Amino acid sequence: MSEIFDHLAQGVTTVCRAWRIRRSDGTVYGFTDHDGDLTFDGLVFKASTGLTASVLQQTTGLSVDNSEALGALSDASVTEDDLISGRFDGAEVQAWLVNWAEVEQRVEQFRGSFGEITRVAGQFRTELRGQTEALNQPQGRVYHRGCSAILGDAACGLNLAGPEYSSDAIIAEVTGAVLHFAGLTDFAPGWFQRGRLVAKSGAAAGLVGVIKTDKQEGALRVIELWAGLGVDMLAGEVVRLEAGCDKTASTCKVKFENFLNFRGFPHIPGDDWLASYPTSSIPLDGGSLYK
Repeated sequence: MSEIFDHLAQGVTTVCRAWRIRRSDGTVYGFTDHDGDLTFDGLVFKASTGLTASVLQQTTGLSVDNSEALGALSDASVTEDDLISGRFDGAEVQAWLVNWAEVEQRVEQFRGSFGEITRVAGQFRTELRGQTEALNQPQGRVYHRGCSAILGDAACGLNLAGPEYSSDAIIAEVTGAVLHFAGLTDFAPGWFQRGRLVAKSGAAAGLVGVIKTDKQEGALRVIELWAGLGVDMLAGEVVRLEAGCDKTASTCKVKFENFLNFRGFPHIPGDDWLASYPTSSIPLDGGSLYK
């Protein structure tokens, strides 16, 4: 590392910046603002993308380090479809100052992740958030009636891979964010509502959508997503449908038989408890007195 500082101390330097971007699906990209490609750490850092970065702000305290990167949308690197579908959301970023004449002479300047991404006029602009961003997240639990766990996570403990909670299905027809499937008769209507749809084949492979409604219409199962995946899905492609949860204690107990892991507080008194009065006609279970 000292070699790069010795180089910077000279009167003339040959330095540039290089970025490595790793998406959540494992795809890795290398970019540089030099006019030629660079290669180190087993990765080619391409110059043809036109990626540049603004001034990097770094501090020694716990405030969030930040920067901004600007690049061109192209079929060879970052495409608009990739950004719309969220493939770059939260991508990991490393940035170096590199001596392009001797790439072994380099120093890491930034490590973090993608923040807000915007697109305009054939370009994308993304906020780069430093590692201290993780310290800026709310911690602790909220005491309310609904479950605070995410279905299938460590707190929930439910294994969604079981055939009773999920199923692979072949798309029969697609209309916008509405998908039709043949079969799936083993699951009651509404079983997948509030659940997830995971694309397993086609251009949308790896993308995840949240299921808005789940209905049976004749011989077809109709699944509507809250929003499209950003990439068109086609008939014949395979998706994975996962059961949904409305976060209530009754659903956890009856639908999933997982009440021991329920992370809500259905019997804690609510704000209306202060204004309650003795009665046998209204259950005083912590919910609203006015229904």
